[in-house]
Amino acid sequence: MTFITAAASSAVQVDEISFFVIVVAAALAALAVAFFGSRVAIPVVVIELLLGIVIGPQILDFAQPDNFVGFFASLGLGMLFFFAGYEIDFQRIRGKALNLAIAGWILSLIIAYGLGGILAWAGVVLSLLYTGSAMATTAIGTLVPILSDAGEMRTRFGTYLLGAGAIGEFGPILLLTLVLTTTTAKNLVILIVFVVLAVLAAIAALQLAPRSWGAVERTLESSSQLAVRLTVVIILVLIAFASGLGLELLLGGFAAGMIVRLVVQGREVEVLESKLVGLGYGFLIPFFFIYSGMNFDLDSLIGSTEGLLKLPLFLVMFLLARGIPALLLYRGVLELRDRFALAFYSATQLPLVVAITTIAVEAGDMEVSTSAALVGAAILSTLFFPLIAMRLRSGRVEGDVDPDVELEREAEGFTDEPLPA
Repeated sequence: MTFITAAASSAVQVDEISFFVIVVAAALAALAVAFFGSRVAIPVVVIELLLGIVIGPQILDFAQPDNFVGFFASLGLGMLFFFAGYEIDFQRIRGKALNLAIAGWILSLIIAYGLGGILAWAGVVLSLLYTGSAMATTAIGTLVPILSDAGEMRTRFGTYLLGAGAIGEFGPILLLTLVLTTTTAKNLVILIVFVVLAVLAAIAALQLAPRSWGAVERTLESSSQLAVRLTVVIILVLIAFASGLGLELLLGGFAAGMIVRLVVQGREVEVLESKLVGLGYGFLIPFFFIYSGMNFDLDSLIGSTEGLLKLPLFLVMFLLARGIPALLLYRGVLELRDRFALAFYSATQLPLVVAITTIAVEAGDMEVSTSAALVGAAILSTLFFPLIAMRLRSGRVEGDVDPDVELEREAEGFTDEPLPA
């Protein structure tokens, strides 16, 4: 169900119990991270997915993934990709870091599509497009808090990783949008119209920002919260517009994030960021991951030998698709140990894999067992790959500070507090 149809449907039944159970589950996920976070680095999205599986029809059957909950999950998905677009800082990720990131993702895509093609030829998967695209992603939003805690946000290594991660999110979104919407001339025109309108919106926002930012910023400490409300309007308008044109709503959220980032570039935005993070990660985004967990077909994964075999296969393919480019292309800028760390960080996946597999299953281009195995492999990558990478980088963070990053970020006035994932 699209964002528009979910919002407009008058037949949607409100299941208060399911809604309440999901809200409680989201709170429990945050409590678990707060309690175990100092001992084990488990991202909250993993716990939310697992709790969704537990409370959903597969196990306890406390909550149902109905259309009402699905509407909030759609909002959460849009908000998730708003932050994905917002996190792309092209003032920092430029030059060699950007060039290597683009080249690395193109090589990743070639490897991923090659692996996906082999799997499709062997009858293991239905579509190399969705499977290959899922393999060529990076969960940069999940990695940013981990990198910040490890002190990597100001290092040369961190700059290269942020570049690889940003393109690892932006590339698959752009690719899927192009492939899914350009099957006819009409769809191509629709996509072009959306891009043009998004660019015009960005230009208008940039023109208005210098004259109105002071007045908008003053409302952040008042009950009107104009900056937050305007941001929500931008997100919802672009999500609804993308969905209404037949595009994926994640494209609208991503475009909104990039527009807002351009508007606030160089301004003090800690207060605004904290409020948007509270709305997104505190309320809407957990709905998407818990809802995805509720729809997760556990029986397809553990109930058959095929499903169990696919999971480690996909995990290895994640590492091959994202790791080989890191080892090959970064030889001139990173030592071997750091390139292996970059490989494991880059192969950390989850949010985009969940989104891509959800789209693929709804389109009938992916079996439920394949979706479950891909998501299961992505969960394992998020649990273990960053730990391996941090171990490889142990003792190498100090002395690796990038002086250009220090000067740029001080001049821009951005906070180093990460957006959680």
